[in-house]
Amino acid sequence: MKKPYIPDGMWPVMLTPYNEDGSAIDYEMLEKLVNWYIDNGSDGLFAVCQSSEMFFLSAEERKEYARTVVRAAAGRVPVVASGHVADDFDTQLRDANEMYETGIDALVLLPNRFATQEETDDVFIENMDKFIAKLDPSIPLGIYECPYPYKRVLTPKSTAYCADSGRFFFLKDTCCDMEQIKAKLAAVKNPDFKIFNANCATLLDSMRAGCQGFSGVMANFHPALYSWLCKHAHEETELVQRVQDFVGITSCIECKAYPISAKVYLNRYELPGFSVACRSRSFSEFTPSVAWELDSLNRLSKAMVAEIAGK
Repeated sequence: MKKPYIPDGMWPVMLTPYNEDGSAIDYEMLEKLVNWYIDNGSDGLFAVCQSSEMFFLSAEERKEYARTVVRAAAGRVPVVASGHVADDFDTQLRDANEMYETGIDALVLLPNRFATQEETDDVFIENMDKFIAKLDPSIPLGIYECPYPYKRVLTPKSTAYCADSGRFFFLKDTCCDMEQIKAKLAAVKNPDFKIFNANCATLLDSMRAGCQGFSGVMANFHPALYSWLCKHAHEETELVQRVQDFVGITSCIECKAYPISAKVYLNRYELPGFSVACRSRSFSEFTPSVAWELDSLNRLSKAMVAEIAGK
């Protein structure tokens, strides 16, 4: 198995642009989205994830999405993807192998597909062992604590299992708990295994503790700030702390009808024509108040980006 290129830094969790009624993916806009992420400092792209509404895409849509992102990235940054959303073993195995054939650099597995909410670490590890044994051995893996349909957060024990296996090269951590992150970092002995934090409030502290970057939903609003913070995290300056404070408090917007809010943001301020259609939730959840909050976020974000660009 070839070791994948998984650089430190900012890895956005990608959105899915649809046509106006949401019945099909807008692949032309998807290519524009790839370029927008890269132009704003992305070090890699996480395609076909929860932000992509992968549980609401067909198997063929998930694969074509990944193929399009790989083609549009054109080697400028690596691309990883998930997409094994089924419950049964055989379908998951088929989907995983076929996803890797799209040209992605690594396949991302979901821990909640390998054990129920009530089952133990031992069950998770046993089921993962069975799956990996059947998976194409050339496929490099990552793991993502996907919140849907339930969030299975890795314990230090299961994190160490992934790191020590030699098959996994990164974890997208969504625990939002600095003490848990420190415990996972302490459990990892494999220098090739990286942890990317999805939580904005703990990002700076997590990177100073040993995490290698950010992979969260707020990169769909102001990715340049996360790119900058990842690059400057180990500098003890007032500006670094201020950027951290800014991204930490503005991340509250992710609780407001996401991913619709992110699609509206892109449509209004970054990528005109980006459809606000969504399959995972109703547009009725996007209230007029959220629209005003996005206006404020845009003005503040642009000012902060201009400030760091001048340094």
